[in-house]
Amino acid sequence: MNDVQVQAALITRQIMQELVKKEAVAVNSCTQLSTKLAVPVGISNRHVHLSREDMDVLFGSGVELTRYKAVKQPGQYAADQTVVLRGPKGEIQRVRILGPLRSATQIEISIADSFTLGVKAPLRMSGELDNSAGIEIVGPRGVVKKDHGAIVAWRHIHISPQDAEHFQLSDGMQIDVQTQGARGGILQHVVVRVSSDAVLEMHLDVEEANALGLKNGDLVYGLSKACSHG
Repeated sequence: MNDVQVQAALITRQIMQELVKKEAVAVNSCTQLSTKLAVPVGISNRHVHLSREDMDVLFGSGVELTRYKAVKQPGQYAADQTVVLRGPKGEIQRVRILGPLRSATQIEISIADSFTLGVKAPLRMSGELDNSAGIEIVGPRGVVKKDHGAIVAWRHIHISPQDAEHFQLSDGMQIDVQTQGARGGILQHVVVRVSSDAVLEMHLDVEEANALGLKNGDLVYGLSKACSHG
């Protein structure tokens, strides 16, 4: 190796060392939460929220949802009633309805479900339904053809105003969350949802939970309020 090659190698090594330093700074530039936030996990399978209008078509005029079991968030429950979801490529049977009824119908599915049905459901927060995927909902009394309403739910944390204040969090903020166990990792862009009646819980879909080896009730830990990930 001549002098020019040696000099080039030294310069390359210096550049690589600087890149490694910068990457280390980026990884470690997370702002740690002042108090450790431990959040129980709630795993959300595919489900449907119905409007009164669509409930009437699917189950009959004036029929009410009946409670199968309560879920952790106050006032919400899994209903006895189920529907069929139908898309261009296939259908999924016995999809649970969650109550109470809402002002607009929303269908929450996984990415794998999107492939099964043949629809392109976008990753969205609950209620953000503009330009979402269309789908057919089949009930015992009728069929509803929705031109939008199907989404893949964005992972999020439900938290009360008191807890949010304690951990210096605000509604709509995105934080990073650390999971434990053999398949542990860091979940980025977990949205904080503050509401007066919330019970502390992080909602993940089945695919995310399986990838990280999580089950209902497992604890995950708030890592940061803001991170630079390069």
